[in-house]
Amino acid sequence: MATTIAYLGPPGSFTEQAALLYDGDSELSSFPSISAVAAAVATGMTDKGVVPIENSLEGSVTDTLDLLIHEPGLLIQHELVLPIEHHLLVKPGTRVQDIEVLYAHPQSLAQCREFRERCFPQVPVVAALSNSASVQQMMSHQGQAAAIGTQRASVLYEAEILARSIQDRSSNATRFIVLALTDHKPTECDKTSLCFSFSEDHPGLLYKVLKEFAECSINLTKVESRPSKEGLGEYIFLIDIEGHREDKTVTEVFEKVKSMTGMFKIFGSYPRCPL
Repeated sequence: MATTIAYLGPPGSFTEQAALLYDGDSELSSFPSISAVAAAVATGMTDKGVVPIENSLEGSVTDTLDLLIHEPGLLIQHELVLPIEHHLLVKPGTRVQDIEVLYAHPQSLAQCREFRERCFPQVPVVAALSNSASVQQMMSHQGQAAAIGTQRASVLYEAEILARSIQDRSSNATRFIVLALTDHKPTECDKTSLCFSFSEDHPGLLYKVLKEFAECSINLTKVESRPSKEGLGEYIFLIDIEGHREDKTVTEVFEKVKSMTGMFKIFGSYPRCPL
């Protein structure tokens, strides 16, 4: 029986491309939001889910970080990186000067900021839930519209590509994660993601935690923070490290960190994707 995978859709999104890259033989199911993908996995509606977590131009996808922090039971089982190339899509025959509205996912719009400011500074923007949803909305628009979308979306929805590769940087790439109810077994080339917070605040708390990793030569590949949503000035720290949570050294450091923090949560261990 084929593995079932939820992804941020509709069909034609970069997340669908990532899901196909991860497992081309799986049975894919499209969902309208990152939280809906998470719910599909958490409730057993699908075996796994694919969502974006980080872009090289715009940084972390906060919706994904928040669900990892607050959604119980979900773990990262895999990661993959997809080169991102945005195109300007229109209905066949639409002229540049006739475009009256631009549909785009907020992250995609931010990744194409320079193009938009140069070419369409006065055109109003309508936010879409995904890159492929923006193309669907554009195609159903009664007047002349454009959308930031993918090559695959142009084929699926019979749209015309008016401008190619409109992202601000050619190095644009997005990191995706595969969500499941279990993480991955050790492979000797792993990464572990986790978060923690402190029950009280005083100088040196974060330094002491990070010092534990440094003293055991555990490399941190990412460090950032998110509001705790409990009060102004209260933060949750998120880090990625090299190593698996079952590694002896990692386990020992985690035990020390747990005793130093008020909240400690492991998001999962999984094979490192070469960048």
